[in-house]
Amino acid sequence: MHMQPNTPPAVAIVGPTASGKTSLSLDLAERLAGEIVSVDSMQVYRYMDIGTAKPTAEERARAPHHLIDIVDPDEPYHAGRFVADASRVMTAIRQRGRVPILVGGTGLYLARLQQGLFSLPPIPNEVRAEVLARCQRLGSPALHQELAARDPESAARIHPNDRQRVCRALEIVLATGVPWSEHLRRQPPGGLLGANACVIGLHWPREELYARIDRRVDIMLAAGFQQEVERLMAMGYGPWLKPMQAIGYRHMARFLAGELDAGALRREMARDTRRYAKRQLTWFRKVEGLSWFDARRPKAVVEAVLRFVEKEKV
Repeated sequence: MHMQPNTPPAVAIVGPTASGKTSLSLDLAERLAGEIVSVDSMQVYRYMDIGTAKPTAEERARAPHHLIDIVDPDEPYHAGRFVADASRVMTAIRQRGRVPILVGGTGLYLARLQQGLFSLPPIPNEVRAEVLARCQRLGSPALHQELAARDPESAARIHPNDRQRVCRALEIVLATGVPWSEHLRRQPPGGLLGANACVIGLHWPREELYARIDRRVDIMLAAGFQQEVERLMAMGYGPWLKPMQAIGYRHMARFLAGELDAGALRREMARDTRRYAKRQLTWFRKVEGLSWFDARRPKAVVEAVLRFVEKEKV
């Protein structure tokens, strides 16, 4: 399902933390008359700048940026809300005749965007209450067995102990008579990105990526990350909040509480960021239609994307 002629295709740039996505996206935005849409579950939060590696004010002045600084740290934000926000923003960008350039490292958000807005009739309260009561009484593995009989495809991709998703899948099939897996198949190809989206991943040799992560941690600490976390906590955004439990923020909270010294703070931030990068790469290997490029050759990546966009606009 291709878009109408001359409708700009979307471009998505993904990769692990510290892989150079921001720099590349700015070059592309300037060459393509594009606007950048953040695909980052942390950059949505206000006041959390250094620890989330947000684009600087100077970088944001080079191209319009969207979905950055849109909620307070104590406000819930999740993949479903992101998809709705991104859909609205991308439609507006395309209506301006410009190219949406999605940039970020949150693989779940990109996957949901590829699937599109998952529209279902509302689940009746009585169905939801009945499933929840049975789950509390019998446990999610028992409901997973029922799900396996009614929707084996969904059951195969949901862990029996994932209570929330087991209940959600069972609610859908009980309320609609159609398995969740079948609802997903009925989504339009390409989801909200469009079937002709250009999705690229930035690849680094592992040791070079880890060295970049170590440098980023040092830069954050030198840039006033401690003061950022102190200010957040003074505003009432404590360590119990979900975004304050993210990498860097939870480590700095422990440092401020006297649980880590400066050396341990730096080591644990770098170690856990490297582990996070490995998890990101695992996510991105599942992304449909993703092409990997050598991040050490950014000019070649830009030229490849430009050729793709020009071909798709014909």
